[in-house]
Amino acid sequence: FERKVNGALVAAGGSSLVSVRSEYRYNIEVENRTLSDAEREKLWWLLSETFEQDKFSDESFLESDKEYRNVYCVEVGPRLTFTTAWSSNAVAVCAACGLSCVRRLERSRRFAFETRAPLSEEQRQAVNGVIHDRMTEWVLEEPIRSFEPSAADVARSRQGTQRVPVVRDGRAALSEISDRLGLAFDEWDLEFYTKLFRDKLKRDPSDVECFDLAQSNSEHSRHWFFGGKMVIDGSEKPKTLFQMVKGTNPACDKVNPVPGNSVIAFHDNSSAIRGFTVNSLVPASEAALPGSEDGPQRMEVRSLEMHGILTCETHNFPCGIAPFPGAETGTGGRIRDVHATGRGAHVVAGTSSYCVGNLRIPGYEQPWEDADFKYPPNMATPLQIEIEASNGASDYGNKFGEPVVCGYTRSFGMRLPSGERREWIKPIMMSSGVGLLDGRH
Repeated sequence: FERKVNGALVAAGGSSLVSVRSEYRYNIEVENRTLSDAEREKLWWLLSETFEQDKFSDESFLESDKEYRNVYCVEVGPRLTFTTAWSSNAVAVCAACGLSCVRRLERSRRFAFETRAPLSEEQRQAVNGVIHDRMTEWVLEEPIRSFEPSAADVARSRQGTQRVPVVRDGRAALSEISDRLGLAFDEWDLEFYTKLFRDKLKRDPSDVECFDLAQSNSEHSRHWFFGGKMVIDGSEKPKTLFQMVKGTNPACDKVNPVPGNSVIAFHDNSSAIRGFTVNSLVPASEAALPGSEDGPQRMEVRSLEMHGILTCETHNFPCGIAPFPGAETGTGGRIRDVHATGRGAHVVAGTSSYCVGNLRIPGYEQPWEDADFKYPPNMATPLQIEIEASNGASDYGNKFGEPVVCGYTRSFGMRLPSGERREWIKPIMMSSGVGLLDGRH
């Protein structure tokens, strides 16, 4: 981390770094009342480090040190327009501990950078760019006093909708807003939506509609592509890709009546293969429907048929922009797919795999890693992706008790003799997992 900050300072023509100190600040919203002494003591115990109680205080530790010179103090925190996943987990923990009065709890980070000379505004901005994720965080000009946006914030963020003049300008209007808003409409999109609004609906779409269509038709999960008609060389194929995938299950494909080991072929993003009869620990009462019990039950060993679940998904572009939360949601979405199979499967273990560009590990640069390769400023570097995405995938799995047991990582980037650059600039992050499904479900 210090090497990254120092590199940003040097690149901006600044002084080198002497030391870095940091601390967390917890911003807590409670019900409109004063906490009791017991509630305050419990909250203090929850937030403080177990073995370092002396390093938790109502006051900042950074501002109390007077012996440091040329210090740049800065605080970064989550954007307050939405509640973070960290806050949701923290509030749930507080509620479980009897602190239902806590409504929101956000954590910000404070840094104190000591340098050999005072920093210019340009150098401070260079440091800020390294220490926070611009997609989900911002640099706090002052401590958080309220989670409610101010009138100035609302006025600054509010935008009116506008109409895209497709009826008048046709395809050119859609192409212009696609470039301006980054909607990534391809040739097919432009042609289809021009005909839809100009010729069929006979009206102009709003910019909100265009943005919505871009998200709905994005390549995030490719469901629209897998379920669409396949026309190759002018000939429509008899099956969609989804029908081909589900065709491995005889129940889904009358042309393939041969019994096999496919129990579920891509239902709710997961599949199941026939398993074995094994001893399982289950509730003793099976008369009531699952979930209808209103209290603890005695558990007993039963001989049940358990099927194997396998599912996977990629979360490539999100991990390129914000590696940690991108990998978290990739893992979380895939865990959801396992749970949603049948009437409820159980997660067992996960895997995580990554393909990135040249790592350029400081002090371990390799001769084939071209030092002249530049990366988009809005994307993380390959090394950041490897570290932060790996942490994000493990972090989310750990919260569900699912360990990451294996995976792979590949790094590649080269310049071809023709001058073309070949590299995983947009990374691959693949999260997969195995689970178990009760055959009765």
